Amino acid sequence: MKHSFLIFAIAGMMVIPASAQERAGNPEGGISSEMIERIRTSWKATPSDKALKNALAGTSIATLAINSDNAAMIDTHFSDRVRTKGITDQESSGRCWLFTGLNVLRAKMIDKYDLPSFEFSQNYLFFYDQLEKSNLFLQGIIDTRELPSDDRKVDWLFSNPIGDGGQFTGVSNLITKYGAVPSEAMPETFCSNNTSQMSSLIRQKLREDGLRLRQTWSQAASGKGKAKAETLKKMQQMKEESLSEIYRFLVLCLGEPPVSFTWTRCDKNDKVISVKEYTPMSFYNEYIGEDLENNYVMIMNDPCREYGKVYEIDYDRHVYDGHNWLYVNLPIERIKEMAIASIKDNTAMYFSCDVNKFYLGKKGTLDLANFDYRSLSGFSLGMDKKERVQTHASGSSHAMTLIAVDIDGNSGQTKKWMVENSWGPASGYKGCLIMTDEWFNEYMFRLVVEKKYVPQDVLDMLKTTPEKLPAWDPMFSPEL
Repeated sequence: MKHSFLIFAIAGMMVIPASAQERAGNPEGGISSEMIERIRTSWKATPSDKALKNALAGTSIATLAINSDNAAMIDTHFSDRVRTKGITDQESSGRCWLFTGLNVLRAKMIDKYDLPSFEFSQNYLFFYDQLEKSNLFLQGIIDTRELPSDDRKVDWLFSNPIGDGGQFTGVSNLITKYGAVPSEAMPETFCSNNTSQMSSLIRQKLREDGLRLRQTWSQAASGKGKAKAETLKKMQQMKEESLSEIYRFLVLCLGEPPVSFTWTRCDKNDKVISVKEYTPMSFYNEYIGEDLENNYVMIMNDPCREYGKVYEIDYDRHVYDGHNWLYVNLPIERIKEMAIASIKDNTAMYFSCDVNKFYLGKKGTLDLANFDYRSLSGFSLGMDKKERVQTHASGSSHAMTLIAVDIDGNSGQTKKWMVENSWGPASGYKGCLIMTDEWFNEYMFRLVVEKKYVPQDVLDMLKTTPEKLPAWDPMFSPEL
């Protein structure tokens, strides 16, 4: 009996239903033994291949691909440059968006008040950024309470509860709501400079609390009227309790944000000009005082979408009661016109790009000629900017402060650009990166420009109804 049953069971297991065969894939689409043999015999090792194989056994691809024909240092002269002082360092964090936004503002403050140096507290605004993003997630869970758990928006919320990346809208919304303070009033901590463990714990906390919120609503789904209203009230109470716990943890990690502080202002000769007590809002209003939410225009060069149109990215904000990322999509040449006008008027700009492409750290340059991957690999690698974006090969990854341009005095042609980075003074070229105009064309994506440098026809575009794009659009991942 037992042997007969075993044979029957084995025979039954060998009968594979058609659906299972389909799941296993079409054999004709796999790599057959004949195909692998053809591929194997198609490769004929040359002495050059042998030399490359030996070199790659102990050397990185990027090092071997450095183009020796482009070894000379790029010319560091710029025809037009914004007056700036000092280089900041975001260390092991994804706060480039915050450093960049504040670097734009500090350049204005240093120049206006003739300061020897100055730095806003990134930690102060980062504290509220993390608290506001926590609220954005929890309120988003409440708002989507009636959607199924496998809905794309619900899934996106749980996949992206919080992070340390962001964009300029976060800078403007946070300062408008909480003001700003000098770095001395709330200095950096280990956790602000090394955000991964803190962010990981908060993400875990938010996902758990978000799940509890959905469960609370699900349990009351059969109720009507007053019962649902009471449940919704309970969910808001649960949200506040969660935010209180997160506030405590942020204080432990980052310190408690000051509600007032004393700051001594000195001139460039270190002479004391004033000693005064401020609140974060009064400090910002006295020394910057701009309407950040209405004085700037977000410009983008996305060749995958129609130029001359305005786009809005859903949930791409830092503050629930703030603004989504809204931008005008324009050809690269029009963006350059605004950038040049701003630099010539001594005004730095928030700038973002795909910084990892053709970046040579020891020179601090972004140049298409820095690496010769084609000669090393044999690959053609010929996609244009639109094709790279469409295939996820390129996208905006890092924000920096655009501060200089070099224009040929005879031809009027733009030759190169420079950005102030936030990787410390020892990184790149004296803390900055120099990019060729050709690189700018291919890997620059976003620019934030003051309205006075934006032509009227572009301002008129902002009066049109924006096309809303989903939060999960790959082009709009936070800058780190």
